[in-house]
Amino acid sequence: MSLEQIVCLVIFITTYLAIILFHRYKFIIVWIGVALMLVFGIISPPKILEFINWNILGIFWGSLVVAELFIHSRIPAYLAEIIIDRSKNLVWAIIWLSAFSGIISAFVENVATVLIVAPIAFEVSKKLKVSPMPFILGICLSSNLQGTATLVGDPPSMILASYTRMTFNDFFFMNGRPGLFFAVEVSAIVSLIVLYFLFRKHKEPIEPIAPEKIVSIFPGLLLAGLILGLAVASFFGGFMDYLGGLVCLVFGVIGIIWSYVTVRIKTFHVLKDMDWETLFFLAAIFIIVGSLTETNTTNYLAHAVGRMTSGNLLATYLILVVFSVLISAFVDNVPYFTAMVGIIPMLASTYGYSVHLLLFGTIIGTTIGGNITPIGASANIVGVGLLKKQGYPVKVMDFVRVGLPFTLFAVGAGALFIWIFWS
Repeated sequence: MSLEQIVCLVIFITTYLAIILFHRYKFIIVWIGVALMLVFGIISPPKILEFINWNILGIFWGSLVVAELFIHSRIPAYLAEIIIDRSKNLVWAIIWLSAFSGIISAFVENVATVLIVAPIAFEVSKKLKVSPMPFILGICLSSNLQGTATLVGDPPSMILASYTRMTFNDFFFMNGRPGLFFAVEVSAIVSLIVLYFLFRKHKEPIEPIAPEKIVSIFPGLLLAGLILGLAVASFFGGFMDYLGGLVCLVFGVIGIIWSYVTVRIKTFHVLKDMDWETLFFLAAIFIIVGSLTETNTTNYLAHAVGRMTSGNLLATYLILVVFSVLISAFVDNVPYFTAMVGIIPMLASTYGYSVHLLLFGTIIGTTIGGNITPIGASANIVGVGLLKKQGYPVKVMDFVRVGLPFTLFAVGAGALFIWIFWS
């Protein structure tokens, strides 16, 4: 390795370790990493704009605006309450609410999903005089799992699409094979069975809760329009160059204008509640990983992984899945997967592996792996924080007792599905 590669790798590893140790300050840490890359001459200022994937940021911003409007419309809360009222008992309410959270999370950011559904879970638990912990844990875990199902569900999905030129439709069917969506759904079904087994003792009958009033149906139509727009745009060239981001930006602007004109949902609240930190965090991650590519450090890392597995496809696949689960239990999945998506194509090219097999297995391990610990995903941190405010502090082992079996079975099912169809 050259001196430039060594310095680049040291800054990269130090930044990631700092994110693990000081997760609350990840936004500041990652931009310090960018500053160090500039100071040591690894990258030049013009390269910063070049490394940032503006199309992905456009998709992320536009889908966030529409998602926030959807939350404030109270449509998800209304649907969740219908599900609760029609559940046989508490354990089925937990299962159905977890499943509903997963469905919402396929199109809405994970933290937002938790904030949508959690108040309903707290209301039910208060009426039944039971702990809301099973509800909140199920909601958080299912939200994290399903975020990978579609292109707009989670930043790692957007990053995957960008690097592999996948369209919105490719997440469902690609090259005549079932796509990542179906692998995630298999994982979801298995995970719900695990949740039922873990919470099967909760047989308390459900009492009806006060119905939620829908503020406006328009945000729901806007979300449906965004999904349809992305599906149609997938058939045109330049989808992952500029068109995907442009479609989301247009729908986001329409949403803001509607909010401002009608005053049904205050524009200020929509913009204030957006996940701006993740947006700028993502931009910085693109720069740092771009530095690895610029210095050919990713080539070195790819060869190191290949030597470790001696060119065996199954061993490589299993190591990537298992390693992704272990790392993502403690590291934010965005920086980790962004780094891996730069390494894996080179590894696949060198040894003749299927790049989609390795990337799909890695993203399954990465996104679901964060469910092992309360700090493995932002949704978990938010959920645990909400429980603490309600007087139900969650110990690490309490979370792990649910998160670990959930993760192992979900990842196992998803990884097996991907191996069968993509190896």
